[in-house]
Amino acid sequence: GSQALVSFVLQQELRAEFSLVAEEDSKDLRKDGAQEIVERITKLVNYSLTSDGSYNVTLSTEDVLKAIDSGRSEGGSQGQHWVLDPIDGTKGFLRGDQYAIALALLDGGKVVLGVLACPNLPLTSLKDAGQHSPNNEVGCLFFAEVGGGTYMQPLDGSSAVKVQVSAVENPEEASFFESYEAAHSMHDLSSLIAQKLGVKAPPIRIDSQAKYGALSRGDGAIYLRFPHKGYREKIWDHAAGCIVVTEAGGVVTDAAGQPLDFSKGKHLDVDTGIIVTNQKLMPLLLNAVKESLKEKAPSS
Repeated sequence: GSQALVSFVLQQELRAEFSLVAEEDSKDLRKDGAQEIVERITKLVNYSLTSDGSYNVTLSTEDVLKAIDSGRSEGGSQGQHWVLDPIDGTKGFLRGDQYAIALALLDGGKVVLGVLACPNLPLTSLKDAGQHSPNNEVGCLFFAEVGGGTYMQPLDGSSAVKVQVSAVENPEEASFFESYEAAHSMHDLSSLIAQKLGVKAPPIRIDSQAKYGALSRGDGAIYLRFPHKGYREKIWDHAAGCIVVTEAGGVVTDAAGQPLDFSKGKHLDVDTGIIVTNQKLMPLLLNAVKESLKEKAPSS
């Protein structure tokens, strides 16, 4: 439903041929026995369109399935491609914790625009509130375009503020983010890196690209993601988050210090993992990552 909505609205606004690389397709929804769920999704999509009031239209189930399937582009280095993760952090979403709707625009293989909606992220720093806001003030939208900085706006539409990554220079004062799910990232490697850096604070474990959003406003200073061997990163899991952090003054690289390359289609081929921090801490962090990887490597 989320993918159908974003795809439909982009088509309405752009009124031209457009390319969308997105995570979902309608295959399972077109199977026998899926009619009931398709009708529920269509109802939800139409409810959202009506309550927003911008578009005076009612979509049929076929319209919704077509809108979902317009996300079948492969991306690449030529032209412009929108990149969408309609619900990033599904497990967080199901637990009622963090998730994000992540949309980015690639132009010639480079991310030029990113929007991250984080409906459960507290408006105040996670350092103060933890994952749950004391007065239940949650829901942030982060947006960034190349050369324009990063802004955060409450989801209720009130005014946006410019955000900056943490200026922490001493790793002992830095806190770091990692995936909530141990299956998504090697927590033992992250803790070895933290130990080498002298990081004192325990990791903040949250799902989805909400980590990029929180980092862009300085809630923590480092984000480490080291998937288990054999996992290939997808561009929709990082494109929006990447520009939101870099435009807020941060740096995003792989474990070898190379920038992420979004020009190769749906996958990101990174060396070992992804590391994110501010410009001052990056050389120290890269060093700790290299040393830790060397220690962890099976001696041949």
